[in-house]
Amino acid sequence: MTASPALGTHPPATSDLLRSVFRRHAAGVAVITAAHGSRPVGFTATSLTSVSAEPPMISFGIGTGASSWPAISEAAHVGVHILGEHQQELAATFARSGADRFGAPTSWREGPEGVPVLDGALAWLVCRVVTRVPAGDHRLVIAEVVTGDPAGEGRPLLYHQGRFNALRD
Repeated sequence: MTASPALGTHPPATSDLLRSVFRRHAAGVAVITAAHGSRPVGFTATSLTSVSAEPPMISFGIGTGASSWPAISEAAHVGVHILGEHQQELAATFARSGADRFGAPTSWREGPEGVPVLDGALAWLVCRVVTRVPAGDHRLVIAEVVTGDPAGEGRPLLYHQGRFNALRD
């Protein structure tokens, strides 16, 4: 067994440290959508997690300063879209502040519960929001799956080292 360096020789916990560490963590890319009155809203998320199989539940994080937060904070239902490697530009559009996320060339339709459903995703879900848990400058949204479609074609889009990437064999 080798001795590990003293904890004091490593940088203290900061938001920069957390970002640096998580840049090394490859994550799947999703777009979360909701209806806000008659206006659709959405954002790119890499924090999507399966929470429970019975009942089927998911979670994702959203910053309270995000432009989509006011809609997500009130939404009864959200759409969850698993993006394919062919959707890098869509992921970038939904990640960009001030972008017209639902304008051309984004293709979408109104789905179950009035949730915007993006065309071309590998899979999508419509989920009923169960709770929003405070977590620092974010909220962790926990939602129960209502319906969905896993039948999209292609390979998943990943986020790694600050870029969207394709899965390699």
